[in-house]
Amino acid sequence: MHTQHFPQLESVELIEQGFESFGYICSRKIATAVFLAFQLRKPILIEGPPGVGKTELAKTIALLLDTPLIRLQCYEGLDEAKALYEWKYGKQLLYTQVLKEKLGDLLQGATGLAESVAKLHQFGDIFYSEEFLEPRPLLKAMQQEKGAILLIDEVDKSDYEFESLLLEILSDYQISIPEIGTVKARTTPMVFLTSNNTRDISDALKRRCLHLYIPFPTVELEERIIRSRVPDANEQLRHQLVEFVHSLRQLDLKKAPAISETIDWARSLVLLHANQLEEELVRSTLNVLLKYEEDIEATDSELRSLLSTSSSDTRTG
Repeated sequence: MHTQHFPQLESVELIEQGFESFGYICSRKIATAVFLAFQLRKPILIEGPPGVGKTELAKTIALLLDTPLIRLQCYEGLDEAKALYEWKYGKQLLYTQVLKEKLGDLLQGATGLAESVAKLHQFGDIFYSEEFLEPRPLLKAMQQEKGAILLIDEVDKSDYEFESLLLEILSDYQISIPEIGTVKARTTPMVFLTSNNTRDISDALKRRCLHLYIPFPTVELEERIIRSRVPDANEQLRHQLVEFVHSLRQLDLKKAPAISETIDWARSLVLLHANQLEEELVRSTLNVLLKYEEDIEATDSELRSLLSTSSSDTRTG
């Protein structure tokens, strides 16, 4: 097992610059966590509300390093067959039929049951070799000669049993397959685990990872994100819409707007030729920001107050 050298990850500043070149504007805290995870060869457990860029972080690293991204989407009931490997039963069955047809030829010269069983045993192990193995994301990431980015997405949706399965992999970057033995990673993958905090992650798994919490960004950081992703939005509109979204996040909503929704809203406003926030325009596009009708109704009743706050921030700014 070996590791790769990536000059793009040699300093926190280089990571920030590299991310920005791919449109991912991050805080110094995020860039520092990525730098330390790479240098220490440890996975990162990224927690935070949905839509703050946890998954996007892993995708951007893959782009920056020009390395395959292998993603495992977690869900309740996820097991070894979907996460690690399974046997190619169809291929095994086909080869068994071939073996059956050639049985007479294979047993030619064998005298007695013991010799026949010994000859058959020579072929038995073939069916449980790497040729018949179907790698799933965890094993596939460790088979990459030049390394990979392994994204274990929404690990909080899986069971504690699946977390136990991860412990050996994240400690030693190896997998035990009973029929074959221990399979070690050819090159250590960079591992990112994400969690939306729907349940607590076990202490054993947390100990094996660096921890990174990504909150909703500050106004300044979110403005930089919008400037990068929606360059056609003018400065006044950009500042007003970000202030408005931040005010929305203070309300008791079923789902607060994520960064991706702020970007979608900014693009929508540009398409509608907006230069600043206006009440009717905001009211007619709230469905881009908010995903639940009850949130839209709650916001609608507060709309004038929210807009006056974002407009006054622009004037005083």
